[in-house]
Amino acid sequence: VDHDGGTVEVGAGQSVLTRGGERIRYSCGPEGAEYVAVCLPAFRPDTVHRDEDDATSAGEVPQ
Repeated sequence: VDHDGGTVEVGAGQSVLTRGGERIRYSCGPEGAEYVAVCLPAFRPDTVHRDEDDATSAGEVPQ
């Protein structure tokens, strides 16, 4: 997980806590990964703040 302060490597069974308004970017190696985002209050695609150069549109799930 990339964030303004650097990068955190998260392994199987681990979690990451981020705060509202914090810039983050998820990535995984060529083997892929399965992850679950739990957002409180509930996540809504229409309220996502994505950078303009992000290739994934709000609400799309990368394959």
